[in-house]
Amino acid sequence: MPHAEPRHLSPLLERATAVHAARGEGIYIIDPEGRRYLDFTSGIGVTSTGHCHPKVVEAIRKQAGTLIHGQYTTVLHPLLEELAFRLTEVLPGEIDSLFYVSAGTEAVEASVRLARHATGKSNLIVFHGGFHGRTTASLSMTTSKTGYGDGLQPLMAGVFVAPFPYAYRYGWDIEEAVDFCLGELDFLLATQTAPNDTAAMVVEPLLGEGGFVPAPHSFLQGLRERCDQHGILLIVDEVQAGFGRTGSFWGHDCSGVIPDVVIMAKGLASGMPLAAMAANRHLMEKAWPGSQGGTYGGNAVGCAAALATLDVIQRERLVENAAVVGARLLEQLRDVANLHDAIGDVRGRGLMIGTEFSRPDGTPDGKTATSVRYRCERRGLLLLPCGAFGQVVRWLPPLIVSKAQVKEAAGIFEESVAEVTASRTA
Repeated sequence: MPHAEPRHLSPLLERATAVHAARGEGIYIIDPEGRRYLDFTSGIGVTSTGHCHPKVVEAIRKQAGTLIHGQYTTVLHPLLEELAFRLTEVLPGEIDSLFYVSAGTEAVEASVRLARHATGKSNLIVFHGGFHGRTTASLSMTTSKTGYGDGLQPLMAGVFVAPFPYAYRYGWDIEEAVDFCLGELDFLLATQTAPNDTAAMVVEPLLGEGGFVPAPHSFLQGLRERCDQHGILLIVDEVQAGFGRTGSFWGHDCSGVIPDVVIMAKGLASGMPLAAMAANRHLMEKAWPGSQGGTYGGNAVGCAAALATLDVIQRERLVENAAVVGARLLEQLRDVANLHDAIGDVRGRGLMIGTEFSRPDGTPDGKTATSVRYRCERRGLLLLPCGAFGQVVRWLPPLIVSKAQVKEAAGIFEESVAEVTASRTA
């Protein structure tokens, strides 16, 4: 039975699926008729512990009966410090100070304020394909596609864009792409934004909206070297890649790089709106008094959900599960790609994998990717697009997903790709 479109929601909201969710359970979304869908979107990487994990639900219920909201510039509640302490145990290096907000874009903007205050410099370097949010400063830093900023120019000044080593798009091997991008970064510093004007470099360890492209370790190491050389802060946007998604706790962990600032959201609280910006206390103290605040940051129920999320991730070894099951999924998707020339590349880490569709001449094929996703949906598998042309199908199931479930999902995907490509050649 079809569902009527909502009359009172903004007509500008674009949905990736036609599914109406009545409830969620583990890795499944269940519609009002009881049909179960494998949810390989996780609410764009949010439901890291799955839908309605019992321990997270219980933590939310308990906290909601005690204190729902204690506005943190007015009163303090104990979960603020408890969560901050737990996060410092998993944060890199000497990062030991957190500022809570309610969305990733707020955390990005907070990092911009901190970088400019702490360094006394104004400019920012971001990387082509990055997505950092939709509010003014973060949108100014977003280059994953033009649609987010259409009709809104000019945005915030002082943002300079350097290339990201998207090896498949360039047609090079990874190290060739890294060498080129680091060389262009040096050229940017010499020609457009001098080091003594540059406050920070902001990078995703694995491009999200830009196409699920992992940053090679040597690239992140090259950024760290240049930041150290020039007195520039390195800010890593872990909004989508953090909390075990890539098979390590943070997306940048395997590079050995220690950033100055880490931005987190999405998987932090299993669906409750909570985000944070973290830095060393000495660095945080360099920002101007009163430059941080907000009504809902550090919400008590959100903090309770985040603490329960950390417990579940650690006790159920979900980071390890993401690594093991993600490797299996990557292998299975590459097997599908070997059967179908329409898939030009399969890449990713852990449970953050992109399958890129290309035409025979190598150009992006968003039309085929979209058709495949719709057929997957009809078969009970929910997936999301990304990439500048919608040509990448992204895979980010909850971290609790099993080997059997990814096998089922890969099978649905292969059937859908076969159906679409057969219809195109018929």
